Amino acid sequence: MNWKNKNVLVTGAGGFIGSHLVEYLLELGANVTSLLRYTSEKNIGNLKYIDKDLMETNNLIFGNVEDSTFVTTMIKDQDVVLHLAALIGIPYSYVAPGSYVSTNINGTLNILNAVKQYNPEIALFTSTSEVYGTADYVPIDEKHPLKGQSPYSATKIGADKIIESYYLSFDSPVGIVRPFNTFGPRQSDRAVIPTIISQALYRNEIKLGDITTTRDYVYVKDTVKGFVKLAENPILGQAVNLATGIEHTIKDIADVVIEQVNPDARIVIDKSRIRPSKSEVRQLLGDASIAKSQGWSSQISFKDGLKETIEWFRNTGKYADKDTKYSV
Repeated sequence: MNWKNKNVLVTGAGGFIGSHLVEYLLELGANVTSLLRYTSEKNIGNLKYIDKDLMETNNLIFGNVEDSTFVTTMIKDQDVVLHLAALIGIPYSYVAPGSYVSTNINGTLNILNAVKQYNPEIALFTSTSEVYGTADYVPIDEKHPLKGQSPYSATKIGADKIIESYYLSFDSPVGIVRPFNTFGPRQSDRAVIPTIISQALYRNEIKLGDITTTRDYVYVKDTVKGFVKLAENPILGQAVNLATGIEHTIKDIADVVIEQVNPDARIVIDKSRIRPSKSEVRQLLGDASIAKSQGWSSQISFKDGLKETIEWFRNTGKYADKDTKYSV
């Protein structure tokens, strides 16, 4: 696919992955429309970190994927739709599960109906490795059972199945990108790696929950290239993992960050950060064989990605003034 002058809609454009995806697409020469959630301040989120010259070509629109009328007008004339807008914080899904149904399921349904009406070349929807729950076997391939171990993951499972149904029922040009744990610059401190880095930079206590769980961490620049590669070589109607095939425990990551950032820091277990026992996902380790068959593989090592992430947080001073209270 030649991305130059291709009309591309990115929902959730102000988010962590979304902003990196928008930046990469602009560099490729695409005509990008970035959907940002409407507020009276018209906050552009992480897009503020993109070069101003690139941003001049970025078409910003503000709205809400939960509004079906708005979504229908938004998708008209788009060649490619990349849907990332979602509620993603797992702890908050315990508090407000209905909000996750509204955004993650109903919002996805609105996008699907608009795609069905206007039939772009391809529409890719963002899933999550959390839909697998604690691994029955590793590495986890796309045939692994799906488990709703949190309201968040349950809504993403529901969305994935609705996407699948639109392909099977209406032959819609849709696919599912299923990234494992993406990390890197611009990520919010609801995620564990920014939590560890921000605390190590400014404090001698690093408060964490369960430090024995394992995750497969993909650097954000690799993740966004996965979206682009799967838009170029789509596998319709099914999910495709983006994973490295390497796992790390939370403690391992904390130890590395402490060594690089603040050798005086120590880990403190904060019980408020521990998920309900039946909801905790113990192990995620992915199999990306299908993505590799489509031309994608992770290129940036965890060590190098972590180094770049630490430097970004150090240079921006992000979360320097934040207290240690756990934010749901």
